[in-house]
Amino acid sequence: MSFAPALTLADGGQFPAVGLGFWKMPKPDTPGIVREAIRAGYRHLDCACDYGNEPQVGEGLAAAVRDGLCRREDLWVTSKLWNTYHEPRHVRAACERSLRDLRLDHLDLYLVHFPIALAFVPFDVRYPPEWLHDPKAARPAMQPIKVPYADTWGAMEELQRAGLVKRIGVCNLNISALRDVLSYAAIRPAVHQIELHPYLTQPRMLRYCAQERIAVTAFSPLGSPSYESIGMARPDENVLRDPVVTALAARHRRTPAQIVLRWGVQRGCAVIPKTQTPSRLAENLALFDFALTADEMAAIDRLDRHRRFNDPGHFGEKAFNTFMPIFD
Repeated sequence: MSFAPALTLADGGQFPAVGLGFWKMPKPDTPGIVREAIRAGYRHLDCACDYGNEPQVGEGLAAAVRDGLCRREDLWVTSKLWNTYHEPRHVRAACERSLRDLRLDHLDLYLVHFPIALAFVPFDVRYPPEWLHDPKAARPAMQPIKVPYADTWGAMEELQRAGLVKRIGVCNLNISALRDVLSYAAIRPAVHQIELHPYLTQPRMLRYCAQERIAVTAFSPLGSPSYESIGMARPDENVLRDPVVTALAARHRRTPAQIVLRWGVQRGCAVIPKTQTPSRLAENLALFDFALTADEMAAIDRLDRHRRFNDPGHFGEKAFNTFMPIFD
């Protein structure tokens, strides 16, 4: 069994550099994948209300702890506040629902999933509520509401003060929005989770977060594969087939995925690849017995296409009849 090294956060906490992401993880498979991942050495699990499988993650976690595969204190579990719960009066209930589903008494990290506030959907109407306010409407759409991010962040701070979460953080902000949060935050974001891969390298964001001592988690660290099946990426946008990456994989006798993930962690980020395949669970952890040279890192850096796959400004209008830009 191998374990990922940890990044040290501003508060001294230890944040495992490789985690397992649960977006698009099929519910029936999830409990077994959680157990297998923990058996393989994963201690960082990245969840969210919107992924719709937190009860199944919780089932797997409870079984793993019960069977002695790990202790709760060995694990880092992240979840995320969904867009429909940005009004401060809904933030605690949303967090408590994730805790109940995950069978936990606290989260190691709770993130604001998107800088998008949508109209509240009660739990008993639809959970997770997803993006559409009323899927049965003649023209279903998102329903934005006016909630200052500062108000949502204040309610997130209350969760940390109450002990429901150990740390709070943000996702999908541009630098200007992150700078704004830092101007009023009584509790600063511990982590910023962003899309980051060789076709979207975000060097300025990484530099700014390092300057402000905010850890970065790279979601979709392998790029396009998770998006191809839902029409948000083309096959020719797969970085794992890029000649630079495949040549480096041959040189190091590694897989292209290992090269790309090693590039991510070598930049100082945590990475959260998603896989359902046991052999790839082990493969994605096996990143720390080799290193890329400075020239090899620079060669991957030069692959940057500024290609963002997960952009509400693109998919919001196409999938949900709502133009919702959050990036330039």
